[in-house]
Amino acid sequence: MPRFCKAKTSEHLQIFKNIDSFSKTLYPINMKQMYVYILTNRNNTTLYIGVTNNLPRRILEHKNKILKGFTDQYEISKLVYFEIFTDEKTAIEREKYLKKCYRKTKEKLINSKNPTWSDLSDSFL
Repeated sequence: MPRFCKAKTSEHLQIFKNIDSFSKTLYPINMKQMYVYILTNRNNTTLYIGVTNNLPRRILEHKNKILKGFTDQYEISKLVYFEIFTDEKTAIEREKYLKKCYRKTKEKLINSKNPTWSDLSDSFL
């Protein structure tokens, strides 16, 4: 289980163990990947942009409300867009850039890959 994730209940602990084993089979250890992702709520009214090195784990954290904050408060857990990077610095720069963009720009980006705004995490969770 990642050191920075603290399980609040035994159920959360099991979720972390499942994510960890799933991630190891999905992403080879020698291949470093970073993800910039966009989440939204059920009505697509609020957007959240984040960066992570383990997308399945991070999405499950959002969906299970393990970490309290903005996404928990506004019930944001639907993955509508993500990009993959091999360099951490580039991924963080992209995240910062997207956070500064107008909503219309973010919507165009999402629509270019996911015009129905379906939950992309359904394919890997």
